[in-house]
Amino acid sequence: MTITCFIRYEIDPFKKEAFEEYARNWGQAIPGCGADLVGYFAPHEGSATTAYGIYNIESLAAYEAYRARLSAHPLGKANYDFARRERFIFKEDRIFLKLVSGPHAPQVLP
Repeated sequence: MTITCFIRYEIDPFKKEAFEEYARNWGQAIPGCGADLVGYFAPHEGSATTAYGIYNIESLAAYEAYRARLSAHPLGKANYDFARRERFIFKEDRIFLKLVSGPHAPQVLP
């Protein structure tokens, strides 16, 4: 069963560009380390401090192996260091969810 990891970030609204760089870096590193990246989403309208990262992974066991690969990946390691150095992330929360509405069928209109 595939699970989806939703990461909710609270970011510094004055360092949104740094978060966007961080997100682009994950866009390169995450797929190569074993997760199916849906994407990273930065504030556009509304809250200036809430951002998200979303990816799919096979299981929690696969997640643990993926995290180990990501922390050893050169770009992954550099990105973790970048976030610590620049301090644009105030808070990061993860939740793992399973899809319960699929498979989705085409809508049939009367």
